[in-house]
Amino acid sequence: MIRHLVLFKLNDGVSRDEERVQAGVRAFEGLKDQIEELTFWEFGWNITDRPIAYDFAINSAVADKDALKRYLEHPAHLAAAAQWREFATWVIADYEF
Repeated sequence: MIRHLVLFKLNDGVSRDEERVQAGVRAFEGLKDQIEELTFWEFGWNITDRPIAYDFAINSAVADKDALKRYLEHPAHLAAAAQWREFATWVIADYEF
């Protein structure tokens, strides 16, 4: 199994209440039902106000490297990521467990 973690930091001046941000969240909500490679899928907003913290997180899992590749290349994933590029930056970690 491969864990796929993504931490998002909203750009300066961007609020989680903005419609474009909420549309990005909705795009992520739909991925679990659209991408069969996802064996685990959860996400949510950070609940602390520590300066070092990121704003939003995705925690997901796929079976193997081939499944990860298919997930990353899936049109629904590409569309959701494109939305987030407009208002956030992120870091990613993929590891086997």
